[in-house]
Amino acid sequence: MVILSLVLLLLSVQWSWALEDPLLPFSEHLDPEHKVQLKWGFDEIKGTILFELTVNTSGWVGFGFSPKGGMTGADIVIGGVGAKGSYFTDHHAQGNSMPVVDKQQNYKLLSLTESDGKTVIKFQRSISSCDENDLPITDLPMKLIYAYGQTDDIMYHSAQRGTKELNLLKYMPRVNPPNSNFFDITMVNFTVPAKQTYYHCKIMKAPTFDHKRHIYRIEPVITNFDLVHHLLLYRCPPSVTKPFEAECYTGVDGECMETVAVWGVGGGAFEFPEVAGLPIGGNVSDFFYRLEVHYNNPNKTAGRVDNSGLRFYYTSELRQHDAAVLMTGLALAPWYAIPPKAKSFLTYGMCDTAYIPKVLETPHDLQVFSVMMHTHLAGRKVRVGHFRGEKQIDFLAVDENYDFEYQDVTNLGKTKTVKLGDKLLVECTYSTENRSTLTWGGLSTTDEMCLAFLFYYPAMNLSGCMSFPNTTTLRSEMGTPGLNTWLNMMSTKTWNDTSINQYQQTLKRIDQLVVIADSFKNISRNTGLIPNLSVIPSAPCMSGCDTKNLALLWLLLCLLVQFMQKYN
Repeated sequence: MVILSLVLLLLSVQWSWALEDPLLPFSEHLDPEHKVQLKWGFDEIKGTILFELTVNTSGWVGFGFSPKGGMTGADIVIGGVGAKGSYFTDHHAQGNSMPVVDKQQNYKLLSLTESDGKTVIKFQRSISSCDENDLPITDLPMKLIYAYGQTDDIMYHSAQRGTKELNLLKYMPRVNPPNSNFFDITMVNFTVPAKQTYYHCKIMKAPTFDHKRHIYRIEPVITNFDLVHHLLLYRCPPSVTKPFEAECYTGVDGECMETVAVWGVGGGAFEFPEVAGLPIGGNVSDFFYRLEVHYNNPNKTAGRVDNSGLRFYYTSELRQHDAAVLMTGLALAPWYAIPPKAKSFLTYGMCDTAYIPKVLETPHDLQVFSVMMHTHLAGRKVRVGHFRGEKQIDFLAVDENYDFEYQDVTNLGKTKTVKLGDKLLVECTYSTENRSTLTWGGLSTTDEMCLAFLFYYPAMNLSGCMSFPNTTTLRSEMGTPGLNTWLNMMSTKTWNDTSINQYQQTLKRIDQLVVIADSFKNISRNTGLIPNLSVIPSAPCMSGCDTKNLALLWLLLCLLVQFMQKYN
C-alpha cells in the first residue's frame, strides 16, 4: 500500500508538471522544407522563456543561439530519445567540433517525446544568461541555429542544419493570408497649425463590405515623422452619422471614444495573433470612425502639409475571434496635478472589471495579448498590475525605462486571462525635477497622461475602464474645500520631498471614481480604492538539477513498478 501511494504521488507530480505548460503563441519554421518548427512564449516580468521544438527525425536534435550564425561561441542544447531513454543536455561550442557539455546546466527540460518520425522537445530557460557559456536573449534579432541526425549517434550533421534570425522578444510575424487587401485612413493635405501642440480629428467612413472581414495587420503611414507624435482611431456610436473635421474635442468628435487602433512615435507595424482580427464590414459597416492625430510642433513651423494616418490589411478568411482594444488607466479630467521638483512621483488609474456587467448584458473574460503604454514627456516608468480577489497575481505589463520618443505596441509573450471581477492598476512614474510649476493632466506633450491600451479577444463593446481621484475628497483632505482656494494653494505651495510624498499618498489613499463606458456612451460610475502594487521577483536561473530530478523520479517510478511486479 505504501509503494502504491508512492507511485501515485510520483505520477501526480508528473501530471502537475504537464499541466503547468504556459501558452506558446509564436511559431516559425526554421528551415525552408518545414521540417524544423519552433514555438515559443515568454514572460519578461518573471524572466523566463519557453520553447517547443518539433523536428522530423527519430534521431538527435540540436538547437541553440549563435553570435554570428555558426558553431563558434554558440549556446546549444542537444536532446533526443535513444535506446536507453531520453537525453537532454546544455552545451557550448568552441569551434566546428563536438560541443562541450556545460558544467552548469541552465535549461530545464519539461517534456521530450518521439513518435511517428518526429521528436518534440519542450524546455525552458532564463531570458538572461546564467553563466559565461550561455548567451542572453535580448530584444534584438538573434541568430538561431539547428541541426539533427537520423540516429541517436551524435555526429556530423551534413546538410541537416541551418540558421535563422528572429527577434524572439519583439516578434512580429508577417503573414500573407489569401484574399487579402488593404485600405488607408489618413489626413488629406492637412496644413499643420503653427502651434506647439495640436490635435486634429477627422470623422469618416471606412470602406464598406457586404460581409465581415478581419484586419490582421496595421501599419503607420507617416509623412512628417518630426511632427506626428501619435495616432488613434476610434469607432463612433450610431448617433454619429456625418463626416466631420476640426480640432479635436471641439464638436461631435468627442462622442467617438471606442479605441480601434493606436500608434505612437517610434513604433512600427503591428500584426494580430493568428486566432484574432479586428472586425470590419458586415454588421459594423455602417459605423463612422474618428482619426485623431497629435501634432507636436515645438518650433511652431507654419505651412507644413500632412497626409499621415494608418494602413489596414484585411482578409475575408475570418479568424477564430474578433479582437478589440480597451483603454485603461487614469481618466483624462480637469484638476489632476503633478507637483514640480519631484524625482519620482506615482499616479494610479484603476480598471475594476467587476463593473463591466453594469454596461454590457453578456460580458466575458478578456484574453489580453498585447499592450501599449502611454505617458508624455515627464513619464519614466509604467506598470500594469493584475489583481484577483484583492491579491496581486501578476503584472500584465511593465516598462521600467519608458521613452517618450519610442512608444510601441508590445506583445506580452503569452496570452494573459483577465477574469471578470479582476482589477487592473496602471501605475505611472514621473520626474519633474527640472520643472518649477505644476504639471496638469491634459492633451499637450507638456501636460501628462497615464494610459494602457489593452489588445484582447473576444471583442466586447467597451471603450474605456478607468478611474480618477475624488476631487471633492482630495480638496477636503488638503484643508481647502473650495476649488479656487485649492488651486491657489497648489500653485503657491512649497514643494519638497516631504510635501510631495504627502500629496502622493493622499491621492492614492482617497476614494476613486471608477468609470466603465461602452461603445454607445452608456457609462457606469462607481467608487473604489487603489490597491498596493508590489514587486514580483524574477525567476532564478534554471538549474540542471531540475532536469536531473525529473529523470531521477522517472527512474524511481520504474524501479517501484518492477518491484511490485516481482512481488505480486
